[in-house]
Amino acid sequence: MTEVADPSVSTFSPVRKCPFSPPESYGELREQPRISKVKFPNGDDVWAVTKLEDARAALLDTTLSSMRTYAGFPTFQTGERVARDGAVPTLVEMDPPMHGPARQAVVGEFTVRRMEALRPRIQQIVDELIDAMLAGDKPVDLMEAFALPVPSLVICELLGVPYADHDFFQSRSTAILSQEISAEDRDRNFKELQGYLYKLVVTKEENPTEDLIGRQIVKAREADAYDRTAMVAMSFLLLLAGHETTANMISLGTVALLQNPEQLEAITQDPSKTLSAVEELLRYTTITDTVTMRLATADVELGGQTIKAGEGVAVLGFAANTDPDAFERPDEFDIERGARHHVAFGFGPHQCLGQNLARLELQIVFDTLFRRIPGLKLAQSVEELQGKEALVYGIRELLVTW
Repeated sequence: MTEVADPSVSTFSPVRKCPFSPPESYGELREQPRISKVKFPNGDDVWAVTKLEDARAALLDTTLSSMRTYAGFPTFQTGERVARDGAVPTLVEMDPPMHGPARQAVVGEFTVRRMEALRPRIQQIVDELIDAMLAGDKPVDLMEAFALPVPSLVICELLGVPYADHDFFQSRSTAILSQEISAEDRDRNFKELQGYLYKLVVTKEENPTEDLIGRQIVKAREADAYDRTAMVAMSFLLLLAGHETTANMISLGTVALLQNPEQLEAITQDPSKTLSAVEELLRYTTITDTVTMRLATADVELGGQTIKAGEGVAVLGFAANTDPDAFERPDEFDIERGARHHVAFGFGPHQCLGQNLARLELQIVFDTLFRRIPGLKLAQSVEELQGKEALVYGIRELLVTW
């Protein structure tokens, strides 16, 4: 039976007044013990992890389960359990011993070497989109004209998903992650995207193509371990995560760099600093703030607090990445920080599978965008930017000119 929410626990809100400022709820959290209970908007009471040290420990602890099928597993969105009902678990929803082999089967697709082989094509995609922007009218919505198409084109080519269908899967992905629609609408979009990928996987079974999904089908069949539903689940996760996250990082990263011209000049003068800038942008924005949930399968101590079996845990990424005990002047943007110990990609066995691809895309984007459009500037104030209430934080549009 799910535990009844405690009315004395304060409600946590993830809403940011500024894209680069932690939610106001963090102020109150930092005055509490290092791990304290909060209530999510859907009524779930969870233990909030806000310190970097505790976040890393939680993400390594196998007592804290990722399996959303457990009764009482914490969710942030109202109705999220409805969307998961009957669905095959994705990698982020698995525990050992299921998780290890499933991840190992696909991790080779995302090695640094394989990602580097994509560099020329990613560069071509970025250049072609910039060509189109320069040839068009100003101002332009960078989100629509550039930030979304770059990762969408890349992940489509990598997976073998027809880019002609991008309007369909982008709209469904946005809805699945949104906190602004009903549970029924979210469930409908979830099932529509699952159905689309099911048909795509069946097509590739009949004629395996030279792309990630095609290779994975052949590989699993050769090992006599092919499972269609598992292949659909993997494709769903990679498509969902492969464009929405990077698109939001491109738009927010562009704003952060334009707001810090001296640091922007540093990377334009010395591109070897761009990767450091990317790491700082990942820490500074932490767009997956409320994604990482766990459920204690046994009593466990974390950060001096005993968490009982059946209680939920939320690793709040933005809080961990702005922990003053882990980062000096955490609210400042500093590309010289060397912040690779952040948890923007998670940590431990569930660390983001596509992080090498994301880093490469962001490096190419920021090196190219500001080199080719040196006069790029915002066509609206930062105060006018509208954030989205979604599991992956982002802004709705970004008007720029030059």
